[in-house]
Amino acid sequence: MRILILGAGKMGSFFSDVLSFEHTVAVYDINPQHLRFMYNCYRFTSIDEISEFKPELVINAATVKYTLEAFRQVLPVLPTDCIISDIASVKTGLKTFYENSGYRYVSTHPMFGPTFASLDKLSTENAIIIKEGDHLGKIFFKDLYQRLGLNIFEYTFEEHDETVAYSLSIPFVSTFVFAAVMKHQDAPGTTFKRHMAIAKGVLNEDDYLLQEILFNPHTPAQVEGIRTELNELLDIISKKDAQGMHNYLAKIREKIK
Repeated sequence: MRILILGAGKMGSFFSDVLSFEHTVAVYDINPQHLRFMYNCYRFTSIDEISEFKPELVINAATVKYTLEAFRQVLPVLPTDCIISDIASVKTGLKTFYENSGYRYVSTHPMFGPTFASLDKLSTENAIIIKEGDHLGKIFFKDLYQRLGLNIFEYTFEEHDETVAYSLSIPFVSTFVFAAVMKHQDAPGTTFKRHMAIAKGVLNEDDYLLQEILFNPHTPAQVEGIRTELNELLDIISKKDAQGMHNYLAKIREKIK
């Protein structure tokens, strides 16, 4: 296939790497500097080049802030039979956009990123394929993700947003709280250092991405759950309630089995 990837960032580079030896791949980015280390693919910086390339599939790997804008830039020059797709972790507005675009579409979310995942060992990582969308497009990504060893789940757009609110919002907010009460440690323990590494990784993400994940309509209920648990734990600690602490630890150990 002729595949056009929008955005030469971390995930754009990843998809170019895994696809370019079996398909004809082009990567489009308006900043030529971002394309310096792209190899075995065409490197485009203009819409005219996309028009001449005539892609059969577009994978939008632009940062979440520019996902819709990137689509709007290239849509006028795409062939009518082209399948458009995204890998965004935030699907806000995408369903409506796709339904009004006039193009076949497929939406997926690789539930990993270069910050923490070992990209050559993905068997413990997951990917979501949105149920709504083009059948052939879904088959393409299902085959790709299976070959990468990912565990694949199919959700609707709504179910995806609920899952992201749980699986991303809770660790993100917990990390924010850890960082907010941070004090310099000359001799940090192992657990502290691990939490610090996670905090640095999360806070290295794009501000807009973090904002949009936390502004997910399903997020407030998850954050409220954190506040409820903190209140319960604080009450146990304040009262030095040994039995209460025992019961609380038993409860949370059961949850992580």
